[in-house]
Parts: sequence; C-alpha cells; structure tokens
Amino acid sequence: MRLRALSLAIGSLLATSCLHAEEQVEKLGEIYVEGKAETTPAVTRTPVDDSSQGLPADGGDFLRDINGVSGIRMGGHGIDPVIRGQSQNRLNIILDGAYIHGGCPNRMDPPTAYSALESYDSVTVIKGSQTVIYGGGGSGGTVLFERQPPRFKDGKSYVGEVDAGYKGNSKTKEFSADIAAGSETGYIRGVLGYKDADNYEDGDGNEVRSAYENRSGNLILGYMPDQDKRLELNFEATREDDTLFAGAGMDSPKSDADNIRFKYQQSDGLGPFAGIKAEIYSSQVDHLMDNFSLRELSAPMLMEVPATSDTAGGRLYGDIMLGGSNLTIGIDYQNNERDADRFSGMPMMAEPTTLQSIMWPGAELEQTGLFAELAMPVGEENLLKLGLRYDRVDASISRGDEKPDLGPSPTPNDLYAAYYAETSDEQAEDNVGGFIHYEHMLGDGSLFAGFSRSVRTADATERYLASFSRNMMTGMDFSWVGNPELEAEKHHQLEVGYKWQNAGLDTDITLYYNDVSDYILRDKARGQDGILVANGTANIYRNVDAEFYGVEWQAGYRLSNSLKTSASLAYVRADNSTDDRPIAQIAPLEATVSLDYASGDWELGGSVRANAKQTRADLENGSGQDVQETPGWGVIDLHGRYALSNNSSIRFGVDNLLDKRFAYHVNRANVDPFNPEAIQVNEPGREVWLRGSVKF
Repeated sequence: MRLRALSLAIGSLLATSCLHAEEQVEKLGEIYVEGKAETTPAVTRTPVDDSSQGLPADGGDFLRDINGVSGIRMGGHGIDPVIRGQSQNRLNIILDGAYIHGGCPNRMDPPTAYSALESYDSVTVIKGSQTVIYGGGGSGGTVLFERQPPRFKDGKSYVGEVDAGYKGNSKTKEFSADIAAGSETGYIRGVLGYKDADNYEDGDGNEVRSAYENRSGNLILGYMPDQDKRLELNFEATREDDTLFAGAGMDSPKSDADNIRFKYQQSDGLGPFAGIKAEIYSSQVDHLMDNFSLRELSAPMLMEVPATSDTAGGRLYGDIMLGGSNLTIGIDYQNNERDADRFSGMPMMAEPTTLQSIMWPGAELEQTGLFAELAMPVGEENLLKLGLRYDRVDASISRGDEKPDLGPSPTPNDLYAAYYAETSDEQAEDNVGGFIHYEHMLGDGSLFAGFSRSVRTADATERYLASFSRNMMTGMDFSWVGNPELEAEKHHQLEVGYKWQNAGLDTDITLYYNDVSDYILRDKARGQDGILVANGTANIYRNVDAEFYGVEWQAGYRLSNSLKTSASLAYVRADNSTDDRPIAQIAPLEATVSLDYASGDWELGGSVRANAKQTRADLENGSGQDVQETPGWGVIDLHGRYALSNNSSIRFGVDNLLDKRFAYHVNRANVDPFNPEAIQVNEPGREVWLRGSVKF
C-alpha cells in the first residue's frame, strides 16, 4: 500500500515537472517520443511526434488537439492558445525554461509562434493553478515545451533525424533536421527547421489570407562532468517573413526572435538539497507590421508599426527530501521591456515617416518571485500538495511624456488622463498566491480536490497601450488605450476530479469553478465607473468581477490488442458578473471521438471533432471582441503511419475530410474588405498531408 502512495507521489511530481521528473523523462524518453499522450486529471503530456497530429503550423496549432484547449486564429501562423476560457498572460507558456513575450500589441506573435516544434520532444499542459514553480499568474494553466538531452546508444557517438512534409490546400512545405554528436561527458546538437505556406482555402473555396515563411535554428552545447551534473547552453533564432493575417488590418513582413538559454542541473545533492536546477535566459523579439507592403492598400493612410520586446530572467530552485516528502523551494526573476511606434504617411509615399502614436511607450514590467511547493504522502493512500508564492511587481514607462510628430496626437500620459483621469506613475504590487491539493486512492482510481489563489498583474498592453486613432473629419474615436490604474486579477479556484482505470477502460473527469476579483476586461468606452469617455467605439480596460466554471472529461477503451477508441468533452462558461453579461471569446461545448488501430508496422486512425453553437456571445453593448453567435460544426480527420524500417516511417492523413466550411468561435474577425461574408477567420477546408521521417 505504501508503494501505491509513493507511486502516486511520484506521478504528481512528474505532472508538475519537478527536478526529478526530468530524470524520469530521460529514462522513459522513448515512450514519450514514440507513444501516445500521457495524462493525469487536468495534466497532459503529449509527445511532439504524435502520429495523430498532421503538420501543425506552430505550438498553438499543436495545442488545439488537447482536450480543454482552444486557439485563436488570425492567419496561418501565430495561433494563440486558450485554456479554460483564459488566454494571453493568464497562461504561463515556457519554451525550454524561457519566457518569450511577443512584439505585437495585437498578438500576431504569441509566445507559441516562436516554438519551433521540430526542436522539442514533448509538450506538457497543466490546466488551472496546480503549481507555483513556473511564475506568477498562470490562472488558466501552464504550458511547458520541453527538450531532453540526446541519448547515444550502442556505442554510437551521433544520433539524428531528418523530416520532410507537405500539406495540400495551403501547399505547405516543411523540412527539419536534428543532429547531435557527443559522448558521456558532453554533446553538441543542431536543429534546423523550415516552413513555407501559401494562402489556404476554406470549405467553400474562399481564399483565406494565411501565407507565411518560417525558419528556425538551434545550437545546443551540453557538458556532463559526471552522471549527476549537466550544463547546457542554447542559442536559438527564429525568422518569420511575409506573414499574412485575414483577421487583422495589417500583415507582418518580418518577425524575428533571438534567444539564449543557460541551464545547470545537479542531482547528487548540494548542502540540504537533494538536487538543484538553475535556468537563465534572454529573449529579443523584433516585430514589424504594416498595411501596405503585403496587401493592396484599403485604408486612407499608410501605417507601419515596428516593435521590440526584450525579456530576461531566470529561475533557481531545488528539492529537499523530508522523509517521504519532497519540498521544492526557489526564486525566479523576469524583466520585460517593450517599445512600439506607429508611423503614418500618405498613400503616394514609399513608406510612412510621421510618428503618429507611441503604442508601447518604453513599457517595463519587472517581477521577482519566491516560491515553495511540498508533496507529502499522508497515510497509506493519500497525497497532500501545498504551494505558496510571493511576487513583487514593478511597472513603469520611460516615454510617457514624449509627443508624437503628428499634431493632434497626444502624449501617452495625456491619452491615459483623457480616458481615466490618471497619468502613468511607477506602479508596485505585492502579490501572494498558493494552492492546496489533496489526492486519495479510491478503488482502481484516484480522487482529487484542490483550492488555489493566483494573482495576475496587468500586461504591457492592458496597462500602457497608447494607440491614438481618431477621424478628424467625423470625430469617430477608435483609440485603444491601456489603463495604468488597473488592479491585479485575483483568481480563487476550486477543482475536483477523478481518474479511474480498470482492464481496458480509463477515464477521468474534472470540474472547476473560478471566482475572479478585478478581472481585467477589454471593453468599449461607455462612461463606466472610472471611464471618462462614452463614445462606444474606443477600446479601454477596466476591472470587473467574473466567474468561470466548467467540466472536462475524457475516456479511452481498448477494444482489442490493436484497436482503441476514445472520447472527450470540454465545456466552460464565463460571466462578467459586474455587468451581467458573458465574457467574450469563450469556446462552446467541444467534443472529440476517435478510433485508432495499431498492428505491426501500421497505425491508422480517425476522429470526429465537433463544437456546439455558441449562443453566449458578448454582442449587444458588448466589448466588441465577439463578432457573432458562432454556428456549431463537426469535421472528420483521418491519419496513419507506416514504418518503412526500424529507422524510417511515413505519416499521412486528411484533415476536414468532407471539406466543411467552419470557424472556431474564438477566431478573429475577418477584416478583408474583399471577402465580407467571412465573419470570422475560417479554418482550412480539406487538407491532405504527408510527412516522412528518417532516423540514424
């Protein structure tokens, strides 16, 4: 019985990726890379090389196949993930230990846009607030894109994999190579990736602006003086060119990211610690968007926005073994600086040169956190987990009093004062969060319950955006203005669930409720409390109270040694309780049913994806973020894999087999003036895809 309790404790530590989890992943690496997704309630670890996946454009596209995860499409690249109705920095998205914050105020490039999937081994999704290790906030969940060190077998000093793929409809071509060489004491690994996609057609044959070109490269150097210590240095570059967006008034001619990561891990003990881990990272994003270089100009003026987002930080934490319990304590730090300017010019000009708005006026957010997390067996069949976190947040801008060149354009501080009667001073927050989580072995399964408090600070856009946009002829105001006086969000979540496995059946269910004080709402200016403008067109931010609640269920049943069926459901409801209206951009009831066959060299499978109609849209006198009540839909996907040899395979499939026209409710509005019928950015129509892989 104690063995079962110990197994439960180890499983929980694996789910939250503590230090010893990495050692277990290294031992079981082939299972994660070659096998299917492994799950515990509200935690999913999926191998990147999952045969059911087609050719995802980026990490956000990959995540949409996980139950309870949706994604906002604006074009062919840059899918912005949504977990339990929460997105943006309500999710902690960490790429191999590093935070990367995008350079677009309109989120053309969320962090997942820079996740070169060919360089990762697995993706772990931790829904809700179940850990304090990975930064403050994260009320919706934590997503970990994870790499493991190369493993050299049979006396070989090298290992590698080359992949090539093609997807019809968008004529996507992709290629990647992952090659490593080394020995027991060190290694060098290089990963290259290339993707090129044209516009795709939706199910009605309408062309959707979605083309992009993406190139990525990784150089990883590792040194292991003995089997218990590892140092790793990683240089990564991502280059994205000519990215088109049907759901935005601009496209992105370029979006570049450069990242440096350093890691040190020691597992043989250091002082009171059974193991320690240190991570340091630096990320620089250079993003450009405009409305003229990649599309026919439909606006009265040329517009161009160069933007930068620089993030630096690190994390140091270690495990202390207290009898049968494990205590993880640590400290982390993150600093993000963002600048964005909008230039305008007459249509006959080669490029705009007049500074019209200072959109991110040197916005800086600095966050320092202290955390502790304890996993402790209780009795024979129970596990108690506790976490506590403190964050100090300092926010400021350096260009608040800078005047743009265009005469009518105000300074950022004048713009804030016009909408909120406040200018931007330095802001400081002391945020405290934590959780308690209890698991009990019950029959052939485990029952768990948890309560958490997480505090999310306003991001640079919510706090400091200063986009002045007013038609001088009509007086129409389309400004988009951050609120320096926003309070931090306070999420109080209750979660219960059960996981059961017996014979060929496994199932789990999770129910959750999230009461949010000071939810940060993007809204239209209608003279609400604290809002001085009442034109109904300008975009502002304010605090409201909100409630989120929902259910997630999934099950699998093995019909025979080679045949398995599975199903899943996810539903979330979100209410703005201050104004008694729905929160915008919430996915409706989602369901998936699949059947998979595996025997010998063959894997074959199919699935039905379906969304119910979303009738709870925030439309009348709403925030402007929902564009319609979205019709329900269902599509059929087929996939397969054939092993040509022990070291080579071919994957193939068809997505949206019946060529149905459909869109996720959370997709952006289509702003293409030449395609007015497409209210939301539609998903691709039928897509046939093929991918070959050779390992050596």
